[in-house]
Parts: sequence; C-alpha cells; structure tokens
Amino acid sequence: MVVLSKHLLSFFAFTQHMLFKIRSFTNEDLSNLVNLLNEARRGSYEFFPYTEEGLRNWISERRLRILIVVENGKVLGSVAYSDGQWGEEIRWLTVLGSPNQRRIEDELAKEVEMYVKGTTVFTVVDEGNPKIGEWIERGYRLEGGLYQMIAQLDGVKPLPKPPEGVILCSLKHDEEKEFVEAVNAGFGWERLKMGIIQRWKTENPPFDEEWVHLAKCNGRIVSVVASRPDTNYNNVYGGRRGYLGPATTLAEYRNKHLASILTVRAMNFLFEKGMDSVALHTSEQNVPSTTLLQRLGFKIGHHWKFLRKNLSQTEQ
Repeated sequence: MVVLSKHLLSFFAFTQHMLFKIRSFTNEDLSNLVNLLNEARRGSYEFFPYTEEGLRNWISERRLRILIVVENGKVLGSVAYSDGQWGEEIRWLTVLGSPNQRRIEDELAKEVEMYVKGTTVFTVVDEGNPKIGEWIERGYRLEGGLYQMIAQLDGVKPLPKPPEGVILCSLKHDEEKEFVEAVNAGFGWERLKMGIIQRWKTENPPFDEEWVHLAKCNGRIVSVVASRPDTNYNNVYGGRRGYLGPATTLAEYRNKHLASILTVRAMNFLFEKGMDSVALHTSEQNVPSTTLLQRLGFKIGHHWKFLRKNLSQTEQ
C-alpha cells in the first residue's frame, strides 16, 4: 500500500475534481510551450518571441526542469525551475485560458518547489506587476531588484585620464584566460567560463576581442567592461543598440574610477561602431553603480523585483 503525503493527497483531489493533470515536459510539448509562452508574454517589455529551436537550446543550456498543466489534452500552463549562476530560480509560471488560473498557478508553484535542493528559491517579476502580491501570498518576500539602464549615444565623450601606472586597452587574442580569471575574481564567483569569447563572436557579430575594454596595471588585468551589440533587441526591433557587461574591478583597485573610465571608453567605442544607444543591467541595491551610471547619462529603462522564499520555514 502506497501512503501519500498530505500535500500530494490534496493535489490529486484538486486535479481529479478539476480534471487537470500536472506532468513533466516532453519534447512533444515544445510547440505548445512556445505558443503558450509567446501568448503569455506578448506585449511585455521588450518582448522577444520564442522559437522552437531557441527554446530547445535554452532548456538544454540551463537544464530547466519544466512541468506542464494539461486539460483534455490541451496545454493550459507551465512552470520552469533551474539552478543557475544566480541561485535556484522559478524561471516562469504561466497559466492561460482557465477560470481557475490562480488555483492552478498555486499548485504549479508548490510542485516546482519540490525540485529545490537548498533552502531558498527565488523568482523575478516586473516592478508594479499585480503578480507580486500573489507571490507574497505564497510565502515569497521582496528582496532587491534589477535595473535595465539605457543611455543615448550622440557623440564621443571626453575620456577621463586613468590613474598613474594604469593602461587602457582592448583584449588581445591570447588573453581570454586572464580575462575570465579577472572577471571571476572581481565578482567573487564563476561569472564566466573559457570559450565565452567564441560564443559572443557567434551570437553577436561583428563582436571580437576589440569590443572588450581593459585597464591593466603592471601587465595585469585589473578592471573590465565588455561591450557587444544588443543582438536580440536589434534583430526584433530594428535597433542599433549596444550592450555593456560584464563589468567589474578587482577589489584592491576599486575607488580609482576605473569602471567609470572604461564605461566611457566602451560608450565611445559603440558610438564609433554605429550604435545610437547602449543598455546594461545593474542591481538596484548597488547604489554607487547606479549613481555613476546616471552621471554618465544612463536612465532606468525597466525595473524587475526579486522575490525569495525560505523553504526551510515551510512544509515541503
């Protein structure tokens, strides 16, 4: 005799009564999932439509665990989980076309939380979205957020002089290892892996090493600002926008304005490459970074909020 937990008993009673089934995603669901996500996100900020190939690659690269809600063979909703560089995350929670949307979303959230290996899980929601209240009712709490910041590029800015002994330059073809090590040391965790330069070349032509801006001291890379074409945005919206990131400085070289100098250098570089604007992302909690960027002409383009749940304080 199989004994079910209280949670599973309530789950099966709910799905049996409502004639819904929650199951794992299969490759046969890919087309329906693309349609579901595109319908749910149509009209959202800088919406980039999914394709089957793109979503398949994204699922594989990020090792997403996906659940599907089905009623009479029709896919009504989905939830996805991943354990990535930012932590354990619910990537999406989407239900369409049902008068019981909220109840189904709550069940999906409970089910996907079972995949969490640690004690906390987070998700990301647009600032001001009513869904924030629903996540809070599920036990999630607001915990910081992320800004997309955008600046117009309408000319070359004066480049500040670097501190004595610091040289500004672009990445050389044989410096990827040193570049990756500097970025990871600056962030304090593995932000990049070897092979990233070739990946950026493939995904963001005409990117090459020249687009990576460095500050060196005694031959050592001490600060980095990488620039690239904002390829997805440009392809979908016909834009000429650049993107900055990652950007970091080694701890012992901070407070020397290196990030500011390299950001100006990168903005000038993008302007000379024909870009008319530039975007980047920074934490809302990083007040010094936000203040610096605003001085350089950046404005907040969009704001996302993080919501985190401590599962160690709830029944799993």
